[in-house]
Amino acid sequence: MHAPCVRVPTDAGERTRKRLADADLVDETLDIAVADGSLYIPVSDREAVPDDLAVVEHDVPERETQTTPADLLGFEPSYERLGDVVILDEDDPARAARIADAVVESDVRARSVVDRASKVKGETRVRDWDVLAFEGDEPASRSPTATVHREYGCEFALDIADVYFSPRLATERHRVVQQVGEGEHAFDMFAGVGPYAIPMAKAGAEVVATDINETAIDYLRENAARNGVADRITAYAGDVRDLVSSTAGGERADGGREAVETYDGWADRLVMNLPHTADEFLDTAVALAGEECVLHYYDIQHEDDRYAPGEAAIRAAAEPEYEVSVETRHTVRSYAPHEYNVCLDVRLRRA
Repeated sequence: MHAPCVRVPTDAGERTRKRLADADLVDETLDIAVADGSLYIPVSDREAVPDDLAVVEHDVPERETQTTPADLLGFEPSYERLGDVVILDEDDPARAARIADAVVESDVRARSVVDRASKVKGETRVRDWDVLAFEGDEPASRSPTATVHREYGCEFALDIADVYFSPRLATERHRVVQQVGEGEHAFDMFAGVGPYAIPMAKAGAEVVATDINETAIDYLRENAARNGVADRITAYAGDVRDLVSSTAGGERADGGREAVETYDGWADRLVMNLPHTADEFLDTAVALAGEECVLHYYDIQHEDDRYAPGEAAIRAAAEPEYEVSVETRHTVRSYAPHEYNVCLDVRLRRA
């Protein structure tokens, strides 16, 4: 079948295959093909392939020996992959254990299999996890819930026991990042480990990122260095409201230093991915906004009225100081029965 492949000379084949495998980009359902002195390595995401590698369409055979969990179970289980951690969401412990065993016995690359044991909770938005399977040899100090996730050419180290991260939002994050221009001032108000901040910096923006979770900010700084953008990201652990002059406190949550730098009127772009309570921070967003600013506002609302509550809240906070125009009304995903996670892309122009 025809598929996107990285084409390399045969003498560079194994080195390139390993490089792509380390980035979780090799399409494991297809085999590598050889033709005219070149190897054709099938890839799962052509947009995430490094620019120095050539991606072409080529005919490659399907891999006949691939064993999936469904082959072993007789049904298609639901799971997510986050790096080398496989995540289940099963209420029945026996069923969860059976799926975990099948994942381990299959050809799915998994260092551990975990099951959600609680809802997202607390100010830092973390969960409890049941570890169902764990190959803990390397490195010995790394927990079953720690991993490195790769997404659109970026790498994110994280531990899902300590930070919030959803692989389901990769496409949405990429949608926003594609709008970022060179030299922009981008502010991620609830940054986590950096899945918006780091690709925005890679797109050429100067980024300020905050999060109340100090561990998440530690990971964000590590990930900024990992992705080569540490010089374009300033990260603060603490409440974003401390970074505008009207509400700034006397101490910084990331180290107890006196005085906090404030960013009034600094931002050309604001990301507000805290959908349950983002409306409580709109006054801060308006204070951060520059003369013209694009706001990516995430919300969760009933299917009958997905966008109007968020738009009304933004107008109440920004008008008349800013002219408000909604550029995109976008449904990200279903969140719960009759409820949707949505995003409003809103342009603010100082009146």
